Amino acid sequence: MTDIPTLRRILGTCRTIAVVGLSPHWHRPSFFAAKYMQGHGYRIVPVNPAASEILGERCYPSVSAAALALAAGGERIDMVDCFRKSGDIAPIADEAIVAGAKCLWLQIGVVNEAAAATARAAGLEVVMDRCVKIEHARLFGGLNWAGVNTRVISSRRPQQLPY
Repeated sequence: MTDIPTLRRILGTCRTIAVVGLSPHWHRPSFFAAKYMQGHGYRIVPVNPAASEILGERCYPSVSAAALALAAGGERIDMVDCFRKSGDIAPIADEAIVAGAKCLWLQIGVVNEAAAATARAAGLEVVMDRCVKIEHARLFGGLNWAGVNTRVISSRRPQQLPY
């Protein structure tokens, strides 16, 4: 289980996110989550072999291809966010390790302990069974309706997000 300070640190430091399985369809959860993160200043790198462009960004067939293209421009992937089945995660984890990512993030419902152990052994942080968008909104004050504990004690909306 990943604690709140760790999630906050990961989301505060991992600014370039390769989203594996990002759908070009606006109604899919991957699209919605990536669009939210992009709207909050994160660089989204779509990984989907069936698309050429998503959210105004060039799409790559694999994490390895994306990492090579970004390295040519002096950039790197900080986080690999996976919208794939649990059984598909092991090769993605291997690619994340080779790409030099800091974090392997598996979305809600995606758990692969073997791939997580491999990634952790290589020095990556691993978050499983959580949504990047939900965690960002929860930890950085994006959930503003009653009944949600954002740990922000104020009736005023923040004018600027605290990151």
